[in-house]
Order: sequence, then structure tokens, then C-alpha cells
Amino acid sequence: MTDLLTGATRVPVDRDATLERIHRFEALLGDPDDPDNPLGLRAVLDADERGELLPEGERALARFGLGAEFVPAALGGRFERADRFSLLMRSLFRRDCSLGIGHGVTSFIAGLPVWADGSPEQRRRAAELLCRGGRIVAAYTELDHGSDFARVSLAARPAPGGYLLDGGKQLVNNIGRAEAAVLFARTDDRPGSRGHSHLLVDLDGLPADRTERSARYATSGVRGCLLGGVDFDNCPVPADALLGLEGGAMETVLKVFQVTRCVLPGMVVGIGDAQLRAVLAFAGERRLYGKPVSALPLPRSVLTDAFVDLLICDALSMVAARSLHLLPEEASVRAAAVKYLVPKLLQDNSYRLGVLLGARGYVREGPYAGFQKAARDLPVVALAHASGAVCLSNIVPQLPRLADRAWRPALDRAPDAPVAPETVFRLHDSLPALDFARLALTTRGADSLAGVLPALADELAREATDRPEVAELAVLADVFTGELADLARRAGSLPPRDRTPVAGRRAFLLAERYVLLLAAAACLGVWRAAGTDDPFLADPLWATAALRRLAEQLGLSRDPLPEPVVEALFEELAGRHRSARTFDLFRTGLATQAVPAKGVDR
Repeated sequence: MTDLLTGATRVPVDRDATLERIHRFEALLGDPDDPDNPLGLRAVLDADERGELLPEGERALARFGLGAEFVPAALGGRFERADRFSLLMRSLFRRDCSLGIGHGVTSFIAGLPVWADGSPEQRRRAAELLCRGGRIVAAYTELDHGSDFARVSLAARPAPGGYLLDGGKQLVNNIGRAEAAVLFARTDDRPGSRGHSHLLVDLDGLPADRTERSARYATSGVRGCLLGGVDFDNCPVPADALLGLEGGAMETVLKVFQVTRCVLPGMVVGIGDAQLRAVLAFAGERRLYGKPVSALPLPRSVLTDAFVDLLICDALSMVAARSLHLLPEEASVRAAAVKYLVPKLLQDNSYRLGVLLGARGYVREGPYAGFQKAARDLPVVALAHASGAVCLSNIVPQLPRLADRAWRPALDRAPDAPVAPETVFRLHDSLPALDFARLALTTRGADSLAGVLPALADELAREATDRPEVAELAVLADVFTGELADLARRAGSLPPRDRTPVAGRRAFLLAERYVLLLAAAACLGVWRAAGTDDPFLADPLWATAALRRLAEQLGLSRDPLPEPVVEALFEELAGRHRSARTFDLFRTGLATQAVPAKGVDR
């Protein structure tokens, strides 16, 4: 159903009461283009120029009680669903990535080891701190070791009554102003995976002469984030600071980071939305050859490609987040896949949209200054928490077992072949509570998402004769099923060295292809599960375009989207822009009074 005034598909009435809080949050942020809005883009850009978090933004988030969003409902907070949490934070990332990280994600990441391993008292104290607006930081990074946590050298030596901390951490967000920290420290010098432990430390209670946390690192992106360092000099901490079992931190990290890697990409979709919105406004206002830039074939294609890529990112993000609740045993590869692909697609689109915007994409003032800020923020966010290489290295060792235990049975149409349940793809269906105990280090060969490809390829092949609108989608589903078969064959023939994190280029390329296949399965699943009350998601148009874009990423096609498809997608995109709705799967209403021709002028 289409709104005759805007051209955008009408949005169904929300069936999920939890979305109401997201709408209230969007209203709290207010009209981004209102120059008098203390949380608007002008204020955000001014704060970025000063290298600080927007003060009024922090106060508004405190009034909203954002800290409670990081705390499980069972502990008095508001965190119930990973997908809805990601969607809520997307609104904040759309407005200001620095606030999203500096006032949000850092404490969420730090809380996860506490909820997973903490004692009842540790959980209670952490929950109370966050719910009243306090901060906990996750202190993992050491510049000498990067992402290689196994070599982390901050030491926690046994001492009477507890431990002595010796060493330091760098690039820790909010370390200079947090009340507490989760430290990843070495408690055993012997080699092996049991040498590190988590300590929940009251930073304000540490002796001042044994700690130093005054350093700050200047960054090219997320300039407002207070990235600092901390140094300990034989600093005593009590024995009850230990989270879980001594030596158990590495296993906990590998599990709980699956949660963050599933939800962070969904938040970052908001940055891509903001960039596309800015360039779409420019392309509608700028005229060449007697018509708007957006009416020219190549710019229109760039805009619609970016729109389709946002839908792909959202589909994979939401399926990954919902899988945490429904299929937690499979989360290790799903988390790595979404954390790899979503930032990559968004950065690629940032470049292409920047070309369309031209010199204005580099200007730090004027109506499109928000674009350059987002372009600087994106690479920092993409690297944060896990780089693309780290994510692929988590997938590579699992490929042969996935091929043997999941893909081949699905391709052979075995009766017991794993296929993800439809509720994984039903974006408004309720979810069970997240059970940290069910997260696993590997999937042990389980992959029900990839199994969707052959299952839906068969269904679509049967339907295509009576439904011409799904004919191309049926062909594409069959093509991706063939790619899964080829991947299974290649993964099964990998030599021993290429089945490890130090594998060669060939194995990493296979992991990258696998990620694209998962994205295709997510798009097909979301399309198939969409109800008639969401006509856009139920239309094969977007799913067909998504699979064509993914086929291009796989090198299977270089053909652009057909002109009628581009026109239909652009009509939807432009309609959402006119009616101030998001460019993702949800079409959430934005807090704006009117869509300006020129964005915000600083």
C-alpha cells in the first residue's frame, strides 16, 4: 500500500509495544535540522570540532535513562532483546556516533562479562551503577598487542587479600571518568588459554598513588570520545574483584563478544542512513543539465544501490541479533559474519556517495557537513571491537566442519538438514531471554541460516511458474545455492594450514564468500517471512535487488540493476525521505518538522 502524498509504502501499525520506547527516544533527540535544537546536527558538529561529547546530549541521555538499556530486565534494567536494543541505539548513531560509543556502547560491552560470569552481588552492583547513570569501561586494549588478547601483559599477581595490578591499558573509552572497569589481566604466566582473568574494579576506590589515568588519545573520527589510558603500579584490588573463575576470561570474551558483534553493526546502519539522507537531499537540490542530479541515471543508481545495501545490512544485522536468542549455539560464525560485512558495505557506500557529493563531502561546515563527520567516524567504528580480518579469522577454522555437517546435508535435501525457523526472520515476533550459558566457542558445524538457501530455492522454483514476479528471485536463489555447493567443495579440500586463523589468502576469500551467502539467506528469509501488512518487505522487488547486489560482490555479475527496478526503489527511497522515515527494514518515523532542501547550515 502506497501513501499517495509521499510515494513511500505505508508503515503498518507497530505490533510490538517495546518499539514505543524507540519512538520516544527519537522524539527526545528532536529535529536534527533545527538550528535551535540543542541535540541537532549543528550542536553535534560544533561539539565534534571542539573534540568533546555533546554536553546537552549526555544530559538528555541521562534523563532518558540510557544506562538501564544495558542492564538485563531480570536485574532491574530494560535490556530484553538484542534486536530492539540495536534498533534503539541506531537512532543515536544516526545522530552522533561519538555519543553512541561514548555514552552507550562502552558500558554495554563492559557489562556483558558481568552478566555472564559475575556473582549475584557483582551483578547487582553493576546493574545499580548503570541504572543510575554511572559508567563501566571495558579495558582490553594494549597497543603492544592489538587484537591478540592472548598476549595481553597487564598482570594481576596474587597478594594477601586479593591481587596487585601492574601494567597498563590504552585506547580505553571513558577510562578517565568511569566509576568502574572490567579489566582483562594476566593471572598466570604459563602458556595456554587459562592465563587471563576478568576483574571488576572500583576505579574510584583505588589508591591514587598507584594509578594514573590522565592520558587522552586524539583520533580522526569520533573526536568527542574520551579515549584514554590507565597505568597501575603494584595497585592492590580485593579478591572479590574476580569475575567468574580465575583463568576463565578468554573463554568468556570469545562468547560474550558474539553478542556485541551481533548488535553493533545494526547500530552502525544509522550512520549509513544519515549519509544517504544527506546526499539524497543534495542530489534533489543540485541541478545539472536542467534537472536535479537525482534524476540523472548514474547518480540515481548510486543512491538506490546504497538504499539496497542498507536493507542488506539491516537484514543480516537483525537476523544475527535475533539468532542470539533463538540459535545461540550458532552465534560464533553469525557474529563474525555481520561484524565483517556491514561495516564493509557501509564504508564502500560512504566512498561512492562521497563521489556524488563531490567537494562538499570534505567541507566541515555548511549544509552537508554531517557527511564528512560520518565518513571519518565510520572507519573507527568498523575497526572497534574487532577488525574485518579478526572476524574472518574466526570463521576460517570452522569452514570444513560447516561444509560437512550443515551445508552438504542441506544441499542433499536431507530430512534432518538444519534450516533456520521462520521466527528468526519475523522481525516483530517475540523472543526468549538471552541465555549466555548457551553461547559456544564454535558452532560445532551447525548452520541453519545457510540451509535456507536450498530450501527456498526449491520453493521458489515451484512457485515461479504461477508467480512471474518471483521468477528472477528464483533464479538468483538457485545461483546462490550453487555457490554454497561450490563453497562446500572448496572448504572440504582446504589443507591443514588453511584451517587455522593463520591461513592463507585462499581460506580468507572463502570465508568472505560465505559471509555474502549468509547475507543472501538473511534477505531471502526476511522477505519470505514478511506479512501482508508490510507490503514493501513482502514485495520480491527489494529481495531480488539485494541478491543482485550480493551477486555483484561475489563477482557473479557486473550488470547494474535494471532501470524499472531502480525507478521503483528510488520512488520508495524518495518517498521515505519526504515523509521523514528511515531507510532500513523498519521505516521508523524520524523526529523532524520538515525535510529541508539543504540539510543543516552551520
